[in-house]
Amino acid sequence: MIMGAWLMACQPQRTEITEEEKPEHVSGYYGEKITEEKAVSIDQMHRELLHEGVFQGKVRGEIKEVCVNKGCWMTLALPDGNLMRVTFKDYGFFVPTNSKGYPVIVEGTAVKSVTDMATLRHYAEDAGKSEEEIEAIDSDEESFTFEATGVIISNAI
Repeated sequence: MIMGAWLMACQPQRTEITEEEKPEHVSGYYGEKITEEKAVSIDQMHRELLHEGVFQGKVRGEIKEVCVNKGCWMTLALPDGNLMRVTFKDYGFFVPTNSKGYPVIVEGTAVKSVTDMATLRHYAEDAGKSEEEIEAIDSDEESFTFEATGVIISNAI
């Protein structure tokens, strides 16, 4: 039930936002105000996830994708070439929809999980994928997910 409500809350009504709707400033703090102190590399976090199945702390990365509808999720690249979806605790905050490519530090918990096909298709819609790409998603996916309590987006390099 909660998943259904969450999916409906982020349902895209269009795949792109207009220039007037884009936030002017991307860098800043989102969610709980965190520090950069003790942030580890994405490689180090990934190794811990593979070994322990869970990671709790801060990690540095680069935003690869963002929900173009609301900024209700983003992805970070893992060393194995896969993407890790980052969501925000209790759907309590969002990041700018134009923050793709920015350096980021996220704090929270990462876990190994299985994402069902319906949710994967929803994410593909949010990312502005074509109907063919969405329909090509035909199975659940094992992946790593990160629930962030706080985010720092730095100026683009």
